[in-house]
Amino acid sequence: MPKSQSLNVLFIADIVGKPGRDLTARLLPTLLRKYDVDFCIANGENATEGKGITPREFFELRQMGVDVITSGNHIWDRKEGHKLIGEEAALLRPLNYPPDNPGFGSNVYELRRGEKVGVINLQGRTFMYPIDCPFRLGKKEVERMRPQTPVIIVDFHAEATAEKQALFWHLDGLVSAVIGTHTHVQTADERVLPGGTAVITDVGMTGPIDSVIGLNRKVALRRFLLGTPQRYEIADENLRLNAALISIAAESGRALEIQRISLP
Repeated sequence: MPKSQSLNVLFIADIVGKPGRDLTARLLPTLLRKYDVDFCIANGENATEGKGITPREFFELRQMGVDVITSGNHIWDRKEGHKLIGEEAALLRPLNYPPDNPGFGSNVYELRRGEKVGVINLQGRTFMYPIDCPFRLGKKEVERMRPQTPVIIVDFHAEATAEKQALFWHLDGLVSAVIGTHTHVQTADERVLPGGTAVITDVGMTGPIDSVIGLNRKVALRRFLLGTPQRYEIADENLRLNAALISIAAESGRALEIQRISLP
């Protein structure tokens, strides 16, 4: 398909702390060129020392070439980031938090060639906070967005595989992709559903693989063995960038292909 008729969207998995940011800075320029990326999304809820995001890390990721930064439950962990959440349209927090919270849960972004891409950030409720229903609210937001653009990407930040897969089917044919985040472990189930929606249960993590979902494994083991709180410490060994590349028909919004990426 000619380039003018398709869009390449790169979704970078949860960036964990300075190790994840440094790896993204090193690899992203090559990825953007190699895959002729039109639009880049990254989950950045762990960009600041593994918990939350502050203005410094937000602007650092933006300068690397990330167009939109999505998030999840840790977006609230840094008080200095709350003002940023309320002001920056390129930083999304989950849409289904109560509306009195600051920030944007979705937005439509215009590309240089004039195409528009919608991005929606949702959070699951199974084993997580009992916030508003991501299924009903997510579908309502999709219906609101579709008159503006058929190209819509959903970051579903959720714990349970079943909840993620249920949302895949709930939105199949209505959005271009539903990308699962939160567990920091990349799954091997990427595919395009019959209605034209690309999905993956979890896109993984950008950061230290020799860890427990980013946490120093010695600290994590003490947590499990002792059952007591331990000071959070990010690991820094065996860094990998996880991502997904989605090719989308610009006119219809149907996904053509989804490709898993995992690079040292």
